[in-house]
Amino acid sequence: MIRGIYTSALGMITNMQRMDVVSQNMANVNTTGHKRDHVVSHAFSDVLLARIDDPGHRMFKQVSVGTINPGVFIDDVFTDFSQGAFIQTGNALDMALAGQGFFVVNLDGEEFFTRDGAFTLAHGTLMTADGALVQGENGNIVLPDGYISVSDRGRIYVNDEYVTTLRFVNFSAPEGLHSLRKMQDNLFRTSEHTQDDHFIPFTGSVQQGFLEGSNVNIVQEMVEMITVSRAFETNSRVFTLQDGTLQRAVNDIARRQ
Repeated sequence: MIRGIYTSALGMITNMQRMDVVSQNMANVNTTGHKRDHVVSHAFSDVLLARIDDPGHRMFKQVSVGTINPGVFIDDVFTDFSQGAFIQTGNALDMALAGQGFFVVNLDGEEFFTRDGAFTLAHGTLMTADGALVQGENGNIVLPDGYISVSDRGRIYVNDEYVTTLRFVNFSAPEGLHSLRKMQDNLFRTSEHTQDDHFIPFTGSVQQGFLEGSNVNIVQEMVEMITVSRAFETNSRVFTLQDGTLQRAVNDIARRQ
């Protein structure tokens, strides 16, 4: 019974963590360039159940009666980097990336990556809505006044005069190799697992006047939320039943003493 209580409690904890991830996905369904997260759960190794024969037999021996699984736990949370739908805005500073890759930005002296191309100008400097400086081939991008156009290769022109080229990065398998870690404000950064050979050339294209929407499917997340809620409720009921059974067993033993 004690094992069952711990298994049920672990199931409730796991489903609480799954619910946190689902809630985060749903909260960002309208966030530009947001990438949804998935929970990967892992089961503990099965435990072999055995029975020892009654003393009346000539010798004691163990008889296998099956296995029991002591529960599951959260193994990892990984990000789905599949592309979201494009939203046309007509804004010259809005840019979406078609294909794999990221814009490079600088925030407080550190380099980050993002798919959120909702850029703005502050005193001529191109930056994200949260104040990160968009990076070009020569560092921060400073644009003069005028009509801004961006080619599909990221070359920026002002009044048809070339200024600079956007800097991009790409990774061979950002989710599988844990090359990137999600940070706040829709930013990503490299992790301790990132190797030089994880960086690959950017082969996508820039779509000016468009934004990439979130890749969260709200219907799918709602179904997942219902599933997780029911799983938590089931574990809670089992926990209550086992706790009641244990309490009754202890009380009965006390009376017999």
